Amino acid sequence: MEGGTAVLTVADVMTREVVTVGPETSVPEIAQILHAKRISGVPVVAADGSVVGIVSEGDLMGHALAVGEQRGSWWLTFFSDNSALARDYTKTHGRIARDVMTQEVISIAPTASLAETARTLERNRIKRVPVVDNGKLVGIVTRANLLQALATVNVSQAASVDDRTIRERLLAELEPQPWAHLLSKNIMVQDGVVHLWGMVATEAERHALRLAAENAPGVKKVEDHLSRYPVKIGGAS
Repeated sequence: MEGGTAVLTVADVMTREVVTVGPETSVPEIAQILHAKRISGVPVVAADGSVVGIVSEGDLMGHALAVGEQRGSWWLTFFSDNSALARDYTKTHGRIARDVMTQEVISIAPTASLAETARTLERNRIKRVPVVDNGKLVGIVTRANLLQALATVNVSQAASVDDRTIRERLLAELEPQPWAHLLSKNIMVQDGVVHLWGMVATEAERHALRLAAENAPGVKKVEDHLSRYPVKIGGAS
Protein backbone atom coordinates (compact mmCIF):
# COMPACT_ATOMS: atom_id res chain seq x y z
CA MET A 1 0.00 0.00 0.00
CA GLU A 2 1.27 3.48 -0.85
CA GLY A 3 1.77 6.19 1.74
CA GLY A 4 3.99 6.83 4.74
CA THR A 5 4.05 4.90 7.98
CA ALA A 6 4.13 5.70 11.68
CA VAL A 7 4.03 3.81 14.96
CA LEU A 8 0.62 2.41 15.89
CA THR A 9 -0.78 4.68 18.58
CA VAL A 10 -3.78 5.15 20.87
CA ALA A 11 -5.44 7.27 18.17
CA ASP A 12 -5.58 4.16 15.95
CA VAL A 13 -7.58 2.07 18.44
CA MET A 14 -9.41 4.45 20.80
CA THR A 15 -13.15 4.96 20.90
CA ARG A 16 -13.86 8.56 19.93
CA GLU A 17 -17.51 8.66 21.03
CA VAL A 18 -17.36 8.95 24.82
CA VAL A 19 -20.21 9.10 27.33
CA THR A 20 -19.46 11.84 29.85
CA VAL A 21 -21.20 13.53 32.77
CA GLY A 22 -20.87 16.98 34.27
CA PRO A 23 -19.74 17.78 37.82
CA GLU A 24 -23.36 18.47 38.82
CA THR A 25 -24.84 15.25 37.38
CA SER A 26 -26.73 13.38 40.11
CA VAL A 27 -25.61 10.00 41.45
CA PRO A 28 -28.84 8.22 40.40
CA GLU A 29 -28.48 9.60 36.87
CA ILE A 30 -24.86 8.39 36.69
CA ALA A 31 -25.94 4.92 37.84
CA GLN A 32 -28.64 4.86 35.15
CA ILE A 33 -26.10 5.88 32.48
CA LEU A 34 -23.63 3.15 33.47
CA HIS A 35 -26.42 0.56 33.41
CA ALA A 36 -28.03 1.72 30.15
CA LYS A 37 -24.75 2.11 28.26
CA ARG A 38 -23.21 -1.06 29.76
CA ILE A 39 -20.02 0.72 30.76
CA SER A 40 -18.01 0.64 33.98
CA GLY A 41 -17.13 4.31 34.31
CA VAL A 42 -17.58 7.81 32.93
CA PRO A 43 -15.26 10.81 32.75
CA VAL A 44 -16.51 13.96 34.48
CA VAL A 45 -16.01 16.86 32.08
CA ALA A 46 -16.19 20.55 32.97
CA ALA A 47 -17.79 23.21 30.78
CA ASP A 48 -14.42 24.02 29.16
CA GLY A 49 -13.98 20.41 28.02
CA SER A 50 -11.34 19.47 30.57
CA VAL A 51 -11.54 16.16 32.45
CA VAL A 52 -11.92 16.90 36.18
CA GLY A 53 -12.62 13.40 37.44
CA ILE A 54 -13.93 9.91 36.79
CA VAL A 55 -16.88 8.08 38.34
CA SER A 56 -16.57 4.30 38.26
CA GLU A 57 -18.72 1.41 39.40
CA GLY A 58 -16.43 1.20 42.42
CA ASP A 59 -17.20 4.80 43.39
CA LEU A 60 -20.93 4.08 43.26
CA MET A 61 -20.57 0.81 45.15
CA GLY A 62 -19.00 2.73 48.02
CA HIS A 63 -21.96 5.07 47.88
CA ALA A 64 -24.44 2.17 47.94
CA LEU A 65 -22.70 0.44 50.85
CA ALA A 66 -23.23 3.55 52.97
CA VAL A 67 -26.98 2.93 52.91
CA GLY A 68 -28.01 1.57 56.29
CA GLU A 69 -24.42 1.72 57.58
CA GLN A 70 -23.71 1.27 61.25
CA ARG A 71 -21.89 3.96 63.16
CA GLY A 72 -18.22 3.01 63.68
CA SER A 73 -16.59 2.35 67.04
CA TRP A 74 -15.44 5.50 68.82
CA TRP A 75 -11.90 4.19 69.33
CA LEU A 76 -11.44 3.55 65.58
CA THR A 77 -12.46 7.12 64.73
CA PHE A 78 -10.17 8.41 67.49
CA PHE A 79 -7.13 7.06 65.66
CA SER A 80 -8.35 8.06 62.20
CA ASP A 81 -7.44 11.17 60.26
CA ASN A 82 -10.41 13.53 60.49
CA SER A 83 -9.76 14.95 57.02
CA ALA A 84 -9.79 11.45 55.51
CA LEU A 85 -12.99 10.62 57.39
CA ALA A 86 -14.62 13.80 56.09
CA ARG A 87 -13.58 12.99 52.50
CA ASP A 88 -14.89 9.43 52.85
CA TYR A 89 -18.22 10.73 54.17
CA THR A 90 -18.56 13.13 51.24
CA LYS A 91 -17.72 10.36 48.76
CA THR A 92 -20.21 7.87 50.22
CA HIS A 93 -23.03 10.34 50.87
CA GLY A 94 -22.59 12.80 48.00
CA ARG A 95 -25.47 13.50 45.65
CA ILE A 96 -23.59 14.65 42.55
CA ALA A 97 -20.59 13.61 40.48
CA ARG A 98 -18.33 16.22 42.06
CA ASP A 99 -18.79 14.54 45.45
CA VAL A 100 -18.24 10.90 44.47
CA MET A 101 -15.76 11.12 41.60
CA THR A 102 -12.10 10.17 41.75
CA GLN A 103 -10.29 13.46 41.19
CA GLU A 104 -6.82 12.11 40.44
CA VAL A 105 -7.41 11.52 36.73
CA ILE A 106 -4.96 9.29 34.90
CA SER A 107 -5.01 10.19 31.22
CA ILE A 108 -2.97 9.47 28.11
CA ALA A 109 -2.16 11.31 24.89
CA PRO A 110 -3.48 10.13 21.49
CA THR A 111 0.14 9.77 20.35
CA ALA A 112 1.00 7.26 23.12
CA SER A 113 2.04 3.79 21.98
CA LEU A 114 -0.11 0.75 22.68
CA ALA A 115 2.63 -0.68 24.91
CA GLU A 116 2.70 2.52 26.97
CA THR A 117 -1.09 2.44 27.26
CA ALA A 118 -1.07 -1.19 28.40
CA ARG A 119 1.52 -0.34 31.05
CA THR A 120 -0.61 2.58 32.26
CA LEU A 121 -3.69 0.40 32.63
CA GLU A 122 -1.76 -2.39 34.36
CA ARG A 123 0.29 -0.16 36.65
CA ASN A 124 -2.80 1.71 37.89
CA ARG A 125 -5.09 -1.33 37.85
CA ILE A 126 -7.74 0.43 35.77
CA LYS A 127 -9.93 -0.77 32.91
CA ARG A 128 -10.07 2.41 30.85
CA VAL A 129 -8.17 5.66 30.47
CA PRO A 130 -9.31 8.97 28.95
CA VAL A 131 -7.40 10.20 25.93
CA VAL A 132 -6.63 13.90 26.29
CA ASP A 133 -5.18 16.26 23.69
CA ASN A 134 -4.35 19.87 24.60
CA GLY A 135 -6.34 19.50 27.80
CA LYS A 136 -9.51 18.32 26.03
CA LEU A 137 -11.10 14.87 26.00
CA VAL A 138 -10.82 13.31 22.52
CA GLY A 139 -11.54 9.64 23.22
CA ILE A 140 -11.18 6.73 25.58
CA VAL A 141 -9.15 3.55 25.36
CA THR A 142 -10.03 0.37 27.23
CA ARG A 143 -8.49 -3.01 27.88
CA ALA A 144 -10.96 -4.37 25.33
CA ASN A 145 -9.60 -1.96 22.68
CA LEU A 146 -6.06 -3.23 23.28
CA LEU A 147 -7.14 -6.88 23.17
CA GLN A 148 -9.03 -6.25 19.94
CA ALA A 149 -5.90 -4.70 18.44
CA LEU A 150 -3.76 -7.65 19.49
CA ALA A 151 -6.33 -10.07 18.05
CA THR A 152 -6.65 -8.43 14.64
CA VAL A 153 -3.61 -6.37 13.67
CA ASN A 154 0.15 -6.73 13.82
CA VAL A 155 0.93 -4.18 16.54
CA SER A 156 4.65 -4.39 15.76
CA GLN A 157 3.93 -3.19 12.23
CA ALA A 158 3.93 0.54 11.60
CA ALA A 159 0.55 2.10 10.90
CA SER A 160 -0.02 3.20 7.31
CA VAL A 161 -1.11 6.77 6.65
CA ASP A 162 -3.61 5.31 4.17
CA ASP A 163 -5.07 3.02 6.85
CA ARG A 164 -5.49 5.96 9.20
CA THR A 165 -7.22 7.93 6.44
CA ILE A 166 -9.64 5.04 5.85
CA ARG A 167 -10.46 4.87 9.56
CA GLU A 168 -10.99 8.62 9.86
CA ARG A 169 -13.24 8.74 6.80
CA LEU A 170 -15.29 5.76 7.96
CA LEU A 171 -15.75 7.21 11.45
CA ALA A 172 -16.74 10.55 9.93
CA GLU A 173 -19.36 8.73 7.81
CA LEU A 174 -20.78 6.78 10.76
CA GLU A 175 -20.73 9.39 13.53
CA PRO A 176 -23.81 11.33 12.27
CA GLN A 177 -25.81 8.12 11.76
CA PRO A 178 -28.29 7.55 14.63
CA TRP A 179 -28.26 3.77 14.08
CA ALA A 180 -24.47 3.40 14.28
CA HIS A 181 -24.14 3.66 18.10
CA LEU A 182 -20.36 4.11 17.93
CA LEU A 183 -20.11 4.10 21.72
CA SER A 184 -20.39 0.30 21.56
CA LYS A 185 -18.20 -0.10 18.46
CA ASN A 186 -14.54 0.03 17.55
CA ILE A 187 -12.96 0.10 14.12
CA MET A 188 -9.38 -0.81 13.26
CA VAL A 189 -7.70 -0.80 9.85
CA GLN A 190 -4.51 -2.49 8.68
CA ASP A 191 -3.32 -3.05 5.13
CA GLY A 192 -6.68 -1.84 3.82
CA VAL A 193 -8.62 -4.42 5.85
CA VAL A 194 -11.32 -2.97 8.13
CA HIS A 195 -11.95 -4.84 11.38
CA LEU A 196 -15.35 -4.16 12.97
CA TRP A 197 -15.57 -4.79 16.72
CA GLY A 198 -18.32 -4.22 19.26
CA MET A 199 -21.98 -4.96 19.80
CA VAL A 200 -24.99 -4.64 17.52
CA ALA A 201 -28.65 -4.79 18.44
CA THR A 202 -29.92 -6.11 15.09
CA GLU A 203 -28.69 -7.78 11.93
CA ALA A 204 -29.81 -4.68 10.02
CA GLU A 205 -27.30 -2.64 12.05
CA ARG A 206 -24.57 -5.18 11.30
CA HIS A 207 -25.33 -5.11 7.57
CA ALA A 208 -25.31 -1.30 7.46
CA LEU A 209 -21.94 -1.16 9.23
CA ARG A 210 -20.43 -3.66 6.81
CA LEU A 211 -21.85 -1.74 3.84
CA ALA A 212 -20.42 1.56 5.08
CA ALA A 213 -17.01 -0.07 5.52
CA GLU A 214 -17.09 -1.80 2.12
CA ASN A 215 -18.00 1.50 0.43
CA ALA A 216 -15.13 3.42 2.03
CA PRO A 217 -12.43 4.31 -0.56
CA GLY A 218 -9.30 2.18 -0.28
CA VAL A 219 -10.92 -0.70 1.61
CA LYS A 220 -9.83 -4.13 0.35
CA LYS A 221 -11.79 -6.30 2.75
CA VAL A 222 -14.04 -6.12 5.83
CA GLU A 223 -13.65 -8.49 8.78
CA ASP A 224 -16.77 -8.73 10.96
CA HIS A 225 -16.03 -9.42 14.64
CA LEU A 226 -19.32 -7.89 15.82
CA SER A 227 -21.48 -9.60 18.46
CA ARG A 228 -25.21 -9.37 19.13
CA TYR A 229 -26.47 -7.98 22.40
CA PRO A 230 -28.06 -10.73 24.54
CA VAL A 231 -31.76 -11.04 23.84
CA LYS A 232 -33.92 -10.06 26.80
CA ILE A 233 -36.30 -12.74 28.06
CA GLY A 234 -39.65 -12.14 26.43
CA GLY A 235 -38.06 -9.73 23.92
CA ALA A 236 -37.74 -9.93 20.19
CA SER A 237 -34.90 -11.97 18.70
